[in-house]
Amino acid sequence: MVVAIDGKVVLKEPTKVHIDTKMGLTYEVLVSVNTSNAITAESVRLHTTQIIREDSNMLYGFISLEEKKMFDTLIKINGVGPKVALAVCSTFTPQTFAKVVASKDVAMLKKVPGIGPKSASRMLVELADFIVDTTSSNNLNSTDTIEAKMALESLGFKKDAIDKALNGETGTTAELVKIALKKLQRL
Repeated sequence: MVVAIDGKVVLKEPTKVHIDTKMGLTYEVLVSVNTSNAITAESVRLHTTQIIREDSNMLYGFISLEEKKMFDTLIKINGVGPKVALAVCSTFTPQTFAKVVASKDVAMLKKVPGIGPKSASRMLVELADFIVDTTSSNNLNSTDTIEAKMALESLGFKKDAIDKALNGETGTTAELVKIALKKLQRL
């Protein structure tokens, strides 16, 4: 599973980029318009979701973990595929989308290409728990902290315990994982 890609941008279009890695491979990564607009430098690091199907192996890239979380949440909904999820990511930022879901705004969601009134209503029901936390008062939303949380969750630790272990801590992803592991071993 490819979870991130880092390299030089050799081709950039509104919905895809080609990234040349240091290993000599060039990957085609499908991106939202928001991510494409955020790519301004020659090199980039994208968080990715890899979807392998019988007839394809696609890589979807996101400039932020919040946008990746939004995409991953959307594709879990019955009837919402990667194309529609990417269209939603292109239409809304994660913060705006969280507000649309919280206010159950069917009209706004219908503005996304490929989503009709029935689909919009069903999506809003299934996404009732989608929340993007934009506060950073306790540093639980920095990129390093989010990556550390994902790593610890993949090791089987509970979200509540991870949040307690990382509360108030700062550092790189690796440093945060080490700190949290020490605290979690004591529990």
